[in-house]
Amino acid sequence: MKDYSYLQQKYLVNTYQNRSLTLKKGKGIYLYDSFGEKFLDMMTNYGVNIFGHNHPLILKELTNNLKKLPILHCSFANKIRAMAAEQLILRSGGGLAQIYFANSGTEAVEAALKFAVLAKRKKEFIACENGYHGKTLGSLSATFGEKYKKQFQPLLWKFKHIPFNNIQALKKAISEKTAAFIVEPIQGEAGIIIPSKGYLQKVREVCDKNKILLILDEIQTGGGRTGYFLASNEEKINYDIVCLGKGLGGGIPFGATLVNKEISQSIPKAIHSSTFGGNPLACSGVLAVLKLLDKKRLIYIRKTGEYFITKLKTIKSKLIKEVRGKGLIIGIETNNKDRDNILRLLQLKKILAAPAGENVIRFLPPYIITKKEIDFVVETLRTILNSNVSLFISKI
Repeated sequence: MKDYSYLQQKYLVNTYQNRSLTLKKGKGIYLYDSFGEKFLDMMTNYGVNIFGHNHPLILKELTNNLKKLPILHCSFANKIRAMAAEQLILRSGGGLAQIYFANSGTEAVEAALKFAVLAKRKKEFIACENGYHGKTLGSLSATFGEKYKKQFQPLLWKFKHIPFNNIQALKKAISEKTAAFIVEPIQGEAGIIIPSKGYLQKVREVCDKNKILLILDEIQTGGGRTGYFLASNEEKINYDIVCLGKGLGGGIPFGATLVNKEISQSIPKAIHSSTFGGNPLACSGVLAVLKLLDKKRLIYIRKTGEYFITKLKTIKSKLIKEVRGKGLIIGIETNNKDRDNILRLLQLKKILAAPAGENVIRFLPPYIITKKEIDFVVETLRTILNSNVSLFISKI
C-alpha cells in the first residue's frame, strides 16, 4: 500500500499541520481511514460538513446538478443560482437585499471590504483584537496579530484593532475616515469567545450614530451553527453587510457577501466578479442545506448544544479552565500547554477535534449529532483528563 501521507507531505507546500492520519471516505458522523477504522468527526472540516458526510439529500442534489450544468458564469441566468440567492436573503433577514457569490469565506470578506469602500468612499476600518477574517491580503489586514501578517506587512487599508466586546473602545476608535467595523458574533479562531448579551445591538447603535457600516463575519457562526440561521439573528438587528461561507454549500467551496439595498446601489457592474462564484453546483448544495436547516433543526441544534456544554461542565479536572459555547460551536479552554496532547489522545480514541486560540479544544460537530455520541465524547475526554496527559503522550 502506498504511503499517501508521505506523498502528500512530499508534494504539497508545507503550510498545514500533519495530523498523521490518512482518511479515505466519510459517512454520516464518521470518517474512515485507509484501514477501515472509523473516527467520530467532531470538527466537520472546520465547520464545513454541517450535516455530516454524504448526506443523502445533499448528495442527491449535488449529483443531479453535476450531470446538468455544474459551472455557469453569473452573466447568465440560472434557476438554481437565482433560487439559492433568494432563499439566502430571505433566511438571513435584517434588511439584506442582494448577494455576491464567492468561493470561500476569505473571498466573502474581500468583497465586503471593497463594497464598504464603494459605499462610504473611505478606506479605514476597525476590527477586533484576536479576530480572524482570513489570510488573503485584504482579509489578512482585518485579521489580528503578527502570526500570519508579519512577513507581509505593510498590508492594505488601515485597520485599527480594538478589544472585542468593548463598546467604549469602538466609540473611541471611530473617526471621520472610518468606513466600517468588521466583527464576528463569536470569535471562533480566538477560542470560542462569546460577547456579552446585547453587544451587537449596542454595536449597531454606535455604527448608526456615527454613520459607519457594520460588517458581520458569520462565516463560522452562520448557517445554523449557534441554533439560529445567523448567530446575530438572536439580537434582531438590521444589517449592512454579512459574510457567509463554510458549510452552506453542502461541502462544495462556497462564500457569499450579503448587502442591504443602499450598499447594493453603490456597486457598479464589473467592479468585482468571480469566474466560479455562484456556480450552480455550489448553489444546489445551498438549496439542499437550507431545506434541511428548518426551524425544527435549529431548535435541535440549540438544545443539543446546551446538553453538550452541560455534560462537559461535569468533568472535574485541573486541566480545564472553562467550557464555553453556543449551539454546536463549543470550546474547552485548557489550563496549561497540554491542549495539543489532549487533541492527539482524542484522535487515538477515534475522536477528531480542532484547535482554537493558544489553548482551546474546539468542537464543531455535525448537526445530526445525538446524545449517544456526545456522551461518548464526554466520557472519553473525562478519562483522558483524569490521566497524566503529558506522561501518557511521552510513551506513545
